[in-house]
Order: sequence, then structure tokens, then C-alpha cells
Amino acid sequence: MNTSRTLDHLMPGQTARVRRVGSAGALRRRLLDMGLVRGAEIEMLKRAPLGDPIEYRVRGYHLSLRQAEARMIEIEA
Repeated sequence: MNTSRTLDHLMPGQTARVRRVGSAGALRRRLLDMGLVRGAEIEMLKRAPLGDPIEYRVRGYHLSLRQAEARMIEIEA
């Protein structure tokens, strides 16, 4: 059974590795340029009070993504 988890399901302090970026076009290119490539380790830091955006640490810097963007990124724990 293959259940894919996405980046928006991480809780604060949890880490995972990027498995696949499921977007297309300019958005996919932007996410890849920000370091969200296969195998990159990413840590969820915190959510904004209303849940959007979400702050992550990837490759030594802080990155904020909207929940819809984080939902496009498959992870493996």
C-alpha cells in the first residue's frame, strides 16, 4: 500500500526528505530553484496563526510556503 504524504502534513519539529515536486510549469521551477529537490531534508518550523503560510527550514535557510504549495510536495519521513 503506497500512501504518499505531503509537506503540509508535517508538525513543528518534524523532518522529512523531499520525494517529488508534483507541480508543473513556472511554479515547479520556482520550487526547485528554492532547493526543494529530491532528497533535500526539510524541517517544519511553525505555522502562521491562521494556518497559512507555513515556515520550513531547507538547506540552511527559512522558507515560507502557502499550504496549497506545500500540498504539491511529496515527502518521505
